[in-house]
Amino acid sequence: MTSTRARRAKPSAPTSSRGTPDRAAMARAMEDFLRAAGLDLQDANLQGTPERVTEAWMSEFLDGYGRTPEEALGETFPAPPDSSGELVVVTDLRFHSMCPHHLLPVTGRAHVAYVPGERVVGFGRLSSLVDCFAHRLILQEDLARCVAGALSRVLGSPATACIIEAEQACLRMRGDKQRDAITHAEAYEGTLRKDGALRRELWARLGARR
Repeated sequence: MTSTRARRAKPSAPTSSRGTPDRAAMARAMEDFLRAAGLDLQDANLQGTPERVTEAWMSEFLDGYGRTPEEALGETFPAPPDSSGELVVVTDLRFHSMCPHHLLPVTGRAHVAYVPGERVVGFGRLSSLVDCFAHRLILQEDLARCVAGALSRVLGSPATACIIEAEQACLRMRGDKQRDAITHAEAYEGTLRKDGALRRELWARLGARR
């Protein structure tokens, strides 16, 4: 098992500010790539491939650049006045992403937790937040940090966490070909940064799901 723990203070992940995608240019670039690889674009299986690849990348792999964390979280609500400071935990949020180094897929599960502060949000919106960052060219550890940081900032939460278990195609399919490797990244904000009762409670809940 390969483990990566996210500890850096600030994420270096790509932001939502980028140029406008040029669909036609992307399709032409894919045609050039296939030709440069020595492939015949008249092959029945490759006809329309540049356009299909372009659509997949624009709608499924890079669409996160077009959303902000605030948009992903949508409507938020005031935290209940009698909130006890207990953890809200949602586990096993499935996601896919693309590694920025080799443009190979990453698939996995995100476990997201926060203590209600100023605002709360629907459970489904936590999955949308993960996808907002995952659908960019982003490292796994940066993905974890961005999710935890956005929850802290947008919801005013005093404690947030994002723990990610993933299968990295660049590790499993190339190089050392570690086909059973699982990579882990953790990010904490607020009081969850410190090893204490709250973090032990979080990990107890994660362990109980197995």
